[in-house]
Amino acid sequence: MPTPNFSIEFFPPKTVEGAEKLRLTRQKLSELHPKYFSVTFGAGGSTQSGTLSTVLEILAAGEDAAPHLSCVGGTRESIRAILNEFKSHGIKRLVALRGDLPSGYGASGEFRYANELVEFIRAETGDWFHIEVAAYPEVHPQARSPQDDLQNFARKVRAGANSAITQYFYNADAYFQFVEQSRKLGLDLPIVAGIMPITNYTQLMRFSDMCGAEIPRWVRLKLASYGDDSASIKAFGLDVVTQLCERLLAGGAPGLHFYSMNQAQATTALWQRLV
Repeated sequence: MPTPNFSIEFFPPKTVEGAEKLRLTRQKLSELHPKYFSVTFGAGGSTQSGTLSTVLEILAAGEDAAPHLSCVGGTRESIRAILNEFKSHGIKRLVALRGDLPSGYGASGEFRYANELVEFIRAETGDWFHIEVAAYPEVHPQARSPQDDLQNFARKVRAGANSAITQYFYNADAYFQFVEQSRKLGLDLPIVAGIMPITNYTQLMRFSDMCGAEIPRWVRLKLASYGDDSASIKAFGLDVVTQLCERLLAGGAPGLHFYSMNQAQATTALWQRLV
């Protein structure tokens, strides 16, 4: 079995203090030798400059990095300009997403769906970029049905995606079934499992409600029972997510993509248990 690829996601800092903190976090996580770091892109392009500057700093440190590119609110002209800028800096990998509209944002721009963005990137740049797209083992929260969601994923892949990263989840069976269904449609690209370390119960509940990720009842009740005991929450969370990662890798997942939340400790602890 090929060696799995590990990658790590950051969000662009908004303050000087945040930038310095992320720099230290990245330096610690670089010691794990991930395949690449990815950097998210705010709704409607709200962090575009921060995304690029963070990616360029990672590249300058000798690491590979992939900016996220959201097409909601964008035009062909604006996306073309971003792609050209990425190319001018030698960026070869990106994560192509539809993205979310920021609050109060009216128009959706010239791109409605991520498959249209992927198709445009390929038409504009050929094979220059390795394109990652999103996958949703537990179904996108806005999808009309699981079948529709799978077809949406297929459209992104057929438009030219090289690989996919899933939304985080805690039910390995959902991932394996999604991969199996994708294969039946002839989609043979690597589908990397997105992993969210568990360090804060309230934060996890809020994120999961927003993105549609299910927290198994037994996990939720156990986390709630710890109250404000953050050490117990982190220890239990580490056990739960380690077991999830081990099962995913044993079942053939081609890699793990860690949602670091710009923190080094939880991702490092997980990594050390897996390698």
